[in-house]
Order: sequence, then structure tokens, then C-alpha cells
Amino acid sequence: MPQKPASNIRSPKSSRASVSFPPDVYDELEKLAAAKKVSLAWVVREAAEKYVAEQWPLFNASSGQQS
Repeated sequence: MPQKPASNIRSPKSSRASVSFPPDVYDELEKLAAAKKVSLAWVVREAAEKYVAEQWPLFNASSGQQS
């Protein structure tokens, strides 16, 4: 049986987290994701990356990530 190609795979160094949101925040995240035509997980990752960059501006430079 042919294997299904993996989609949306993050780097092997990625970690998985489980996060709970209040219902109103979750609803807004779903609306944002639908408007951008991306997954809710993508919206949360993007928000987390921006938050980290704001808190520690040198983080992106030292980790080799580009924004």
C-alpha cells in the first residue's frame, strides 16, 4: 500500500504542545485562521513566534531564524 505523503511537517526539532484557550479566544483564533486560509495551529505558531521576537529581539538573530 503506498504511503500517504506527510503534509505540513515541521522541522524534526519541533516540539508539540497542548494548549487550552477560553472559548471566546478560541473562536477568534478560528475566525482568523479561516480569514487567512490557514490552520488554527499556524495562527498560534505565528503569534508565539512574534511574541518571542518582541520579548527577546536578539532571539531570531542568535537562533538563525529569519522573519
